[in-house]
Amino acid sequence: MRFRLNIYLFLVALAFGISCSEKEQASFSFVQLCDTQLGMGGYAHDLKTFRQAVKQINEINPDFAVICGDLVHNASDSSYADFLEIMEGFNVPCHVAPGNHDVGNVPTDSTLSYYRKTIGKDYFDFENKGYSFLVTNTQLWKEDVADESQKHNQWVVETLEAQKSKNAPVIVVGHYPLFLERPDEEEEYFNIPPAKRTEILDSFKKNGVVAYLSGHTHELVVNQYENIQFVSGETTSKNFDKRPFGFRVWEVSKDSLQHHFVPLSDVDQ
Repeated sequence: MRFRLNIYLFLVALAFGISCSEKEQASFSFVQLCDTQLGMGGYAHDLKTFRQAVKQINEINPDFAVICGDLVHNASDSSYADFLEIMEGFNVPCHVAPGNHDVGNVPTDSTLSYYRKTIGKDYFDFENKGYSFLVTNTQLWKEDVADESQKHNQWVVETLEAQKSKNAPVIVVGHYPLFLERPDEEEEYFNIPPAKRTEILDSFKKNGVVAYLSGHTHELVVNQYENIQFVSGETTSKNFDKRPFGFRVWEVSKDSLQHHFVPLSDVDQ
């Protein structure tokens, strides 16, 4: 009798384990929005395109959306109120990263405090169906801000190492691209300083990062490095490369990570 009971319990545990494993590895989709930046392409225009993006994303019904920084062009109570009012229209969770227009090219205690009070955390992590997501504050990579950059760097390293110990694939979200064409390129306005970039890339390689999503360029930039995808996508405010306004849908499964572009409809391109 005891033997049969043990066999039964073993089979139940096995079935439960398979079920949990399948759940953790379940396929899902999410959306990458870049530079809603209310006021960059004309304030009324940017309100309209952001609302249209929310409408179309709700129709697609992904697991969640991420916005890769520059939520507004000029950070103020009124622009943030408009941004938050539109963002509340999402039927799915929306996670946002800060950009240079949100916290300043060189963040200060004042700009960081204002962002954190008005929008929320400027860096954090979350998980979805076996994947880990890190939302970063790339201004703290671009500039060495007293105390803040060190805290951010330590958090990134510790969080990546924790995810590696769980064997979880990692997708990192930020505003600045690490590089535009080559990992060894010189620093310019649109990328991260070489020394910091090398440090970040090494950490990415060691800790299971599979993609880095960014904005800032206002044009499509797609790169591959050490099996890591790097994508700065189209915006909903102003695209310098004349591509249509829109967003990217990422399709995630156990063995695949792909993305495609969805243009906005019913807006002036």
